[in-house]
Amino acid sequence: MTTNYDKLIAVLKEVFMLDKAELDFGIYRIMNQKRADITQFLQQDLVPQVKTILAQNGSGDRKALEKGLDDAVKQAQALGMEPDAVPKVKELRAQLADIPDLTALENDVFSGLAQFFKRYFDNGDFISMRRYKRDVYAIPYEGEEVKLHWANADQYYIKTAEYLKHYRFRLDDTHHVSFDLLEASTEQNNNKAQGDKERRFALCHDRPLEVIGDTLHIYFTYEPTDKKRKQDELLTEAADQLKPLIPADFLSLLALSPTEKNKNRTLLEKHLRDYTARNTFDYFIHKDLGGFLRRELDFYIKNEVLFLDDLDTVDDRQVLAQLAKVRALRQIGEKIIQFLAQLEDFQKRLWLKKKLVVDSQYCITLDRVPESFYDEIAQNEAQADEWVRLFAIDELPPDVVVGVGYSRPLTIDFLKQHQYLVLDTGFFTEEFKSKLIVEITDFEKHIDGLIINSENFQALRFLQERYYEQIRCVYVDPPYNAAASEIMYKNEFKHSSWLSMIVDRVEQSKHLMSEQAIFCITIDDYEYHRLQYMLGEVFGEENYLATALIRNNPSGRSTVKGFAVNHEYAAFFAKSDKLTEVGRLPHSEQQIERYDEVDQNGVPFEWENFRKSSADSNRYDRPKQFFPIYFNKNTEAIRVPDMRWSDLQNSWVINEQVTESEIPIYPINSSGNQKVWQYGVDRVRADLTEFKVKLQGDSYEVYKKKRINLSGILPRTWWDNPLYSARDNGTAAITDIFGDKQAFSFPKSVHAVSDSLKVSGVGKESIILDYFAGSGTTGHAVINLNREDEGKRKYILVEMGEYFDTVTKPRIQKVIYSKDWRDGKPLGRQGISHCFKYLRLESYEDTLNNLSLARTAQQELALGGSAQFREGYLLRYMLDVESRSSLFDVARFRNPFACYIDVTRQNERTPTRVDLVETFNYLIGLVVEGQYTSGPHIRVVTGQTLGGVKTLIIWRNQDEVDNAALNEWLQKSGYNPRDREFDRIYVNGDNHLENLRRDDETWKVTLIEEEFSKRMG
Repeated sequence: MTTNYDKLIAVLKEVFMLDKAELDFGIYRIMNQKRADITQFLQQDLVPQVKTILAQNGSGDRKALEKGLDDAVKQAQALGMEPDAVPKVKELRAQLADIPDLTALENDVFSGLAQFFKRYFDNGDFISMRRYKRDVYAIPYEGEEVKLHWANADQYYIKTAEYLKHYRFRLDDTHHVSFDLLEASTEQNNNKAQGDKERRFALCHDRPLEVIGDTLHIYFTYEPTDKKRKQDELLTEAADQLKPLIPADFLSLLALSPTEKNKNRTLLEKHLRDYTARNTFDYFIHKDLGGFLRRELDFYIKNEVLFLDDLDTVDDRQVLAQLAKVRALRQIGEKIIQFLAQLEDFQKRLWLKKKLVVDSQYCITLDRVPESFYDEIAQNEAQADEWVRLFAIDELPPDVVVGVGYSRPLTIDFLKQHQYLVLDTGFFTEEFKSKLIVEITDFEKHIDGLIINSENFQALRFLQERYYEQIRCVYVDPPYNAAASEIMYKNEFKHSSWLSMIVDRVEQSKHLMSEQAIFCITIDDYEYHRLQYMLGEVFGEENYLATALIRNNPSGRSTVKGFAVNHEYAAFFAKSDKLTEVGRLPHSEQQIERYDEVDQNGVPFEWENFRKSSADSNRYDRPKQFFPIYFNKNTEAIRVPDMRWSDLQNSWVINEQVTESEIPIYPINSSGNQKVWQYGVDRVRADLTEFKVKLQGDSYEVYKKKRINLSGILPRTWWDNPLYSARDNGTAAITDIFGDKQAFSFPKSVHAVSDSLKVSGVGKESIILDYFAGSGTTGHAVINLNREDEGKRKYILVEMGEYFDTVTKPRIQKVIYSKDWRDGKPLGRQGISHCFKYLRLESYEDTLNNLSLARTAQQELALGGSAQFREGYLLRYMLDVESRSSLFDVARFRNPFACYIDVTRQNERTPTRVDLVETFNYLIGLVVEGQYTSGPHIRVVTGQTLGGVKTLIIWRNQDEVDNAALNEWLQKSGYNPRDREFDRIYVNGDNHLENLRRDDETWKVTLIEEEFSKRMG
């Protein structure tokens, strides 16, 4: 029979992930390394403490009573009496019987602990829902007029939809396997899995697999399934169904991959379980698990364990027993919470850690590349292949003048003739890239864009120092969370998961926005009302500007409710109240045509009826604007007569008579209603050349010049331009650029994005950020705007999807090379001069996979000496101490040009060189002014931080450049730490450079390792 103790151990095994021994990724791999320590602590060290705590409370009374009873029995026997007949013996036996049974109290404590920790833990995550009472929850509330709360409000959302949709692995050089999610269907009614259903992965029966090229694609669905059907059961069925369908050459490579428990496990089964496990666990990291669980434990004890109303109805011993149980619950619960908090805080630390740059490259048009590089460029076959693939240079006809055409290898003359070909340094050596950067003066100033392949939360944290308050506009188009574009989630908290994902990224991007910046986000009805509340909390409701309805689907998207949806929303918020005005939109062609005359200053205008017709246009609204304008029919002259204002009559009194050739014109409409003029008397008199009179039917009307506003028109909240159609100018644009409408789903119209940027007031030198970059429409829009007005706007795009390499980055390269495309081919080759940098960052999974825990012999010895010390170490310090050497390895900085970590791409871990130089530049927020290599072992970077600190950074391979060589190099290079040329000098490795204390009490010469560690967080 299962005891309460067994139930508690089972719950703790689940909570501490001890039941996930088969999982060898992420935090589970780390926990498997500590399995023995955790098991020993929970089962041998911790739980037995319950008996000790309970015994401490009642043991004194029991021992005294037992001794008294023994003495009374002996006395009765000495007197020859039957002990049970002696009143004293009866009383003492009764008192002993009233002392609570320790075993029963233990069971109560075990049951209470199991119930408490089980209620908040759900499939790998702690869900922050406080029980006020049964089936009733409490939320944090601080007296706000309106409160928005969601189940995961105090958690980081770390799962990514892209990670779920595709899972790829390599069998050999010519065979690959891809698990693809065909459809992540959603339930109706807010996507809550009703009744006894939960979402499960299952093989797609209609389309289980197909071979495309060298890849076997196996298709899955992720849909509500009966809870009784476990995921393992569905995977076993999938494996059995797939084996007879898989081609023989693939099946032979998916052979046995046995484990200790399962000798017959195949490689297919291993990957099936890895795929589902990775996408079932670890959706959230709690921001303060320890604080949350401590508050909840206190609440739980006071409301569900200790019943104050019952204390008056029991004797003192029962009260003491109840208090003993509470004490045991609290003390043991607190220790479990400490341990859990250590685990969760460790994950949080890894999540928040700034991520390393694992690749840093540039795409640059040839017009900016010195011709001394052309010979090496012409010989690079990989670069030529990309130009054929992206720009169809093999279809170029020979130049009719000089006869230069496409050939292999490319000729230098060919490169000179095609200056807007986009060179990608990723195809060249590190030495080539370094030389190119040195050769171009102020290279970093010429970078027009930055594209980052990374999870967007990590990228936003990475950018904090370098772009703090530098962004003029944030434009994002996140997943709409409807059926076709939902984020992934494992429970019924679909909207809660989405809000947790969005809010943290919005808050991170807010730090990057300048005080005059505007935040624009597009969304549909599915999440709009929740998003509006959340943005109001982040930016302040007073900084809400407007929401524009964009007619992005003219034909309408049908819904189950019977409506055809034509629109989406674009919500605009200001960063602060320092924003003075929003940008204007350009006039339409029809509007421009109306301004068919030009004034003496060359400004187009049209004649507009001077009579006011809008709100407050009646005479009684503005009586001083009701007066006559005299018009001379012979000379066509107009004037305002001499008048005086009468407060008594509340009107103008005319002081002169109208002449025979003049007629008075009042602001009276065709219905005879007395209206008012747009201006008052003095303003009309000031410049009568602004007005003229026209005969309209039987009456004369006064008109004034209405000039076109050269900066555009104020944006309305209804955008119905046909150019905003996502189908015609989103999907069609992708089809034109790539020749494949399936290249990307649901791309935005570049015109809708362009106008959103214009409304956000982006000037010619603004920086625009989009951290849901998708297909790169925002970058495309920025390039188009720069083409229109020769601006120098810059873009920062962040995208983690694998289409970064197939769509996002290639799209930017293509629109640089040519403005117009059809069927994937350029219609013209009138490109623009351009350069963008692209970075790849280490992922959170990479951080976990490169982590290892190590305990020294000295630490083992110390832990064996004291049980109390060992407990404190396990509860509070174990993970931080034992991961320190791998989390930040100082040895990496000995030769910073050969630092490698394992990076996972397509589920294969590959040693990848870390760009420590580039990483450090961003960590300190350096605006790079110059960088060069001095031989193969020294690299120098100069620049200023956003705070104006002039900085010199010296990187060296310490195995080749010791301190003596460093000092000699400094003398030859002319760098002197005592000079005022630089405010701060960074050097890797201990050195003998002369140092100075700065005004802020910091040292001028600083070790890179120390600063790096501090900045990584």
